[in-house]
Amino acid sequence: MRILIVDDEPIARSRLVRLLGRIEGVEVAGEAANGNEALAQAEALAPDVMLLDIDMPGLDGLAVAETPGVPPVIFTTAHPHHALDAFEADAHDYLLKPISRERLERALEKVRVRRAAAEQEPWRLVVTAGSLKRFVDAREVESFIADQKYLVFRVGDEELLLRESLDALEARLAPFGFLRVNRGALVRRDAVRAYDTAEGGAVVLASGERIPVSRRAAAAVREALNV
Repeated sequence: MRILIVDDEPIARSRLVRLLGRIEGVEVAGEAANGNEALAQAEALAPDVMLLDIDMPGLDGLAVAETPGVPPVIFTTAHPHHALDAFEADAHDYLLKPISRERLERALEKVRVRRAAAEQEPWRLVVTAGSLKRFVDAREVESFIADQKYLVFRVGDEELLLRESLDALEARLAPFGFLRVNRGALVRRDAVRAYDTAEGGAVVLASGERIPVSRRAAAAVREALNV
């Protein structure tokens, strides 16, 4: 497991490096001293986990965690009052400094367990709603629509928000018949009830929702729908 350490205090980063050196099966992929560096390092190094401080100059840890596409986050902070915001940002854990090796090891194990579950059941979505973690079967969802830092989808009459990039979700759900119909929309193929060729094309879903098909995606969508 490759770890990116993000903290504006060099002493705090050094302590985490030492702790990680005593935990089997992990390595430090890199370090960052602020939020902007963290995002750049996450993109360049593709770590498995980010150990992330919250109170940093410029872009803080909560803003980093809310950025689509970042790896799983374990917050490491001296301040307990950010806990609710942290879990709303879908943090895997929230560690208060000073951090013990045992507590850090347990937090990393949570990430391993959740990652293993995602690999075995890629259709299983984890949605944060306040202090609750809800589990949703993506195979029951008609569409996912990108809206800033969230993906919006519906289960029955309820609208839910998922904090994941559309690219990552597409990679997970493609084996289950999901199609990218435009830059900001993913639809379940067997939920499509009609294809409208007017005005560049659109798919009409079982719920009646109409989603435009982009020119770039049109050929692949028509082929998948055999139209």
